[in-house]
Formats: sequence, C-alpha cells, structure tokens
Amino acid sequence: MTMSRFVRPVVLACVALLMSAVAAPGEARSRYAELVVNGTSGRVLTARNVDARKYPASLTKIMTLYMVFEALENGKLSLDGRLITSRRAAGQPNMKLGLRRGEAITVRQAILALVTKSANDVATVVAEAIGGSEFKFALMMTQRARDLGMSRTTFRNASGLPNRRQLSTARDMARLALAIRRDFPDHFDFFAAKSFTFRGKVYYSHNNLVGNFRGVDGIKTGYIRASGFNLVTSASRDEGRLVGVLFGERSAKSRDRRMRKLLAHGFTRLARGSQGLPGQYVRPRGRLDGFGNVPVPRNKPRNSSPGKSLHMALDAAKAADHYAIAWSVQIGAFSRMVHAQRHLAKLTGALPDMLSKAKISIETVTNSRILIYRARLHGLNERQAGDLCRRIENVKLDCLTIAPAEASLAAENYRG
Repeated sequence: MTMSRFVRPVVLACVALLMSAVAAPGEARSRYAELVVNGTSGRVLTARNVDARKYPASLTKIMTLYMVFEALENGKLSLDGRLITSRRAAGQPNMKLGLRRGEAITVRQAILALVTKSANDVATVVAEAIGGSEFKFALMMTQRARDLGMSRTTFRNASGLPNRRQLSTARDMARLALAIRRDFPDHFDFFAAKSFTFRGKVYYSHNNLVGNFRGVDGIKTGYIRASGFNLVTSASRDEGRLVGVLFGERSAKSRDRRMRKLLAHGFTRLARGSQGLPGQYVRPRGRLDGFGNVPVPRNKPRNSSPGKSLHMALDAAKAADHYAIAWSVQIGAFSRMVHAQRHLAKLTGALPDMLSKAKISIETVTNSRILIYRARLHGLNERQAGDLCRRIENVKLDCLTIAPAEASLAAENYRG
C-alpha cells in the first residue's frame, strides 16, 4: 500500500513531464507565421498561418511611427520639436533609452530611437504627445489600423510590451508595412538607419538585415517571450520589391536566416515572372488614399501640369474620348499640391517616354479635414503597371500599383 502511494505520484509526474516535453515544440510553432508579398502588386508569394492572431511585440512600433509620421504631415509635430518625458514614460521597462522625468527629446531623435533601439520609454513619450495618454493613443492606433484594413489587429499600448489583448497577424503587418511606405515615402528612409547616437552613446539597430542583405531597406524587429522573434522586412532589387513578415522564430539568428531564405526565394520567383498564390493579395485600404475602399473625393480631382511635357500629356488626356478602366499606378501622395507637381516633373524628366503609356492626374482627397494630393497614372493593364513601377523604382522613386476596383472609381472621377 505504501509502495503504491509512492509509485503513483512518480508515474504521474513522469507522464506530465513527457507530455510537456512533447507539447513544447508544438506550442512554440503555434506562434509561427510567415508571409512574403510582392510589394508592388500585393500578390502573395508565400503564406503560412497569415491570419492567426499573435503578439506583435515591438512590431507595434511600426504603427506608432505611422502615427508620428501622420502628426508630422498634419503639423502637430515637427522633426526638431521637443517632447518631454513623463514619470510614466521614464518608468517603462527595457528596452529603453533611460530617459529621466522632465527630460526632452526631439521628434527626430524619438523616431531613430524607436527604429534602432526600439525604446519603450520613447514609445510612451510620443504616445502621450500625440494622444494625451498612452491609452488614448492606443485607441487611435487601433482605429487607424481599421482604416488601413487591419481587421484582426488591436493595440493596447504604443510599445508592444506584453498585453494579452494586443494582437495582430502576419497579413495585417504586411498591410501596415505597405501602407507606411505608401503614405509617407519621405519618412520611410528612417527605417534604414543602422545606428543612433544619444547622450554620446551609439545604439545599433536590431534589424540585422539592413546593410547585410542586398536590397533590404527596413523595417522593424520585435520580441517578447510570448511572441518569439518577429520581423517585418522591406527589400527592393531589379526584380521588384518584396515585403516579408515573420512571427515566432526561436532566436534572432534563426529569424534572420529564415527571412533571408524567404526573400531570396521571393526574388527568384519575381525574376521568373511568378504570379504568386492564385487569387491571394495583401493590400492596405486607404487612410487618405491608396488601395481598396478609399474615401470618395468631395471635389472633382484637379489636374496640374508643372512643365511643358506634362501640359502636352494632360491635353492629350482631355482630348481622348475613352480610356480603359484598368490598373493605375500611384507615384506619390502629398500634403501640398506643389510637392505633387514637383514630383511629377522629376519623374517625367527621369522617364520621358512614360507619358505615352498612361493618363496623368493629381487628385484631391479630403479626410478628417486633411487635404491630400495624390499623383497617379491611369489606363494600364496589370503587366504594364508592374513594369512601369519597376522602372520608376529603378530610378529610386516610389511607386505602387492599384487594382481595377479603385482605378474604375478614379476613371469615373477623371472623365467629364
């Protein structure tokens, strides 16, 4: 009887230990997701567990930076403006800069600290500056996520620190990566920063692929124990542009190694003209412009011509009786008309034969009392749009293709 009482707990303990040993790898892989998207067309090239909700960790800071860039665009912040550290911000856990209560940091420094050091105290500083409190800022982040089509993402803080309700998906993070580059092309270069100096100390980026894998130009890493090692990457080569997303790798080294393989495979597929997985696309909706269900312009889109060649193109467009409702190409979204004009002039100077392939417009879109000018080329088929975007990106300018659904709306607004 005594032996039985002794043996049974030991056996049960051994069984429990064995089950935990077997279940642990499965649990770890349940955090895993991977996605590779053609960054020009939005076509999905590789996908695994892309809609499963997971902890984004410091990938959250991509949305925090989206909100910072938006505040820069609407004039609420300026790059040289000073942000003051609150007691709550100073008390955030690592990783952080170690800001003291009352200490000031510029917006430019804050951006670089978020990109490289992934500083949690800085995330709270900018959240409080924009939203009044981090809680209100998180609500703003979630609303903006919905605007962009990130339907399975919820934010509860600006840093990605553990919160069981702060969840996202690989598909949503790809949408965000596409959107932040689309909406803020002038600020996207911050994600390529390899280091940042503050108080005389140099902080190096956690994104090891920047500068170490050809074509990578951002964007962000993330880690908490519950999520594993996460990464969102943007890369561009002659073959095209890719966005890759990884959730739940076991280490930084395995995360980087896997992303290298995914990108290399993706570029090979682009070089071979692969169309990707049938019927699968990842595109952000429009905050103010872009793909999908965008706000309908309140005013008829206005066309502007900064140079002689552009005048000729617009005259030809007005004289045309009809053009096919097809794919469009967006070459920029700007807060001022003059910036859109200058960008078009720069582009037509770099690619003078481009004007014969499409009709040009600068359209106004109003949302939340903000006026945005988006420069677009209309009337292309999918292949022409993709080829044109590759040519534009080869001269170091930004470009995104737009599917027929929105192109048709643009066409209706353009005619007449």
